[in-house]
Amino acid sequence: MSEDVIKTDAVIVGAGPVGLFAVFELGLVDIKAHVVDILDRPGGQCAELYPEKPIYDIPGLTVVSGQELTDRLMAQIKPFGAEFHFNQRVESLERLDHGFRLTTDGGTKLECKILVIAAGGGSFTPKRPPLPGIEHYEGTSVFYSVRKMENFKDRDVLIVGGGDSALDWTLNLQPVAKSLTLLHRRAEFRAAPASVQKMLDLVESGDISFKLGQVTELHGEGGKLTSVTVKGADRVTFEQPTEVMMPFFGLTMKLGPVADWGLDLQENLIPVDTAKFETSEPRIFAIGDINTYPGKLKLILSGFHEAALMAQAAHKYVYPDKKLIFQYTTSSSSLQKKLGVK
Repeated sequence: MSEDVIKTDAVIVGAGPVGLFAVFELGLVDIKAHVVDILDRPGGQCAELYPEKPIYDIPGLTVVSGQELTDRLMAQIKPFGAEFHFNQRVESLERLDHGFRLTTDGGTKLECKILVIAAGGGSFTPKRPPLPGIEHYEGTSVFYSVRKMENFKDRDVLIVGGGDSALDWTLNLQPVAKSLTLLHRRAEFRAAPASVQKMLDLVESGDISFKLGQVTELHGEGGKLTSVTVKGADRVTFEQPTEVMMPFFGLTMKLGPVADWGLDLQENLIPVDTAKFETSEPRIFAIGDINTYPGKLKLILSGFHEAALMAQAAHKYVYPDKKLIFQYTTSSSSLQKKLGVK
């Protein structure tokens, strides 16, 4: 855990499409951003919950998947050099004279002049399996995300689930783990077909195991798993030896620590001024599905619009002595410099 404080212009909480586009809009006015997200990758709900679901309301794109939209946004913001802090949630906010100090549950400390909340409906929280005593193993033998793959090196790993996260980590951890077993309650998956086929190829080659069933009990002392009891598809139970269990059962959205930051709230949403998308607290902005105002539409397109106006208003806090002259992206000196265009 690092005690070093990272200083930056802006911190964006949430790496979904709106949070990513906020990096672009802030970059156009020379505001450097760090982005914090509880997930292990960019894209938020789009990439995590429906990466292959078609989206039809993005201007200029007849249809685009959640993952493709994320990839395009990441390419768009690359010139601005945003820094990402994945697998972390902002736990505390301290007000400073000209900004804030944020501390994440991973120990990262960030000082910023403005804060942008783009956390969708709130922070994503992994769904905990309804297993007695599972909390005693969390953080030592039971993990809901991967922060460092090296932590699973030469260990017996059991991954439970059938979605994209379960399949992705099955493929990524297979070369690292001592042994890897994928457990799912049925033989059908909710993951990308290419990932499913790669997993089946690894099963065929004997590099991983795949079993049908559901975990019903955990076994081990002192927070260290030794095995789990599994009820198979044929309702016959068996013991599965393992040192690590990683359940990927989806996510729930909660407002989380944001609720304790002293902001005005309206039914777990944050009211904003639609001229600036600033909250009741100066220097804190809210864009995307987490905010509310008369006529609010929960569209990605609306969030993009909100990000643009937010960036214009944020400029006065970051550069209080510098008048902002609005520039189109075609004439933005900042963007042209980043792209090496003369």
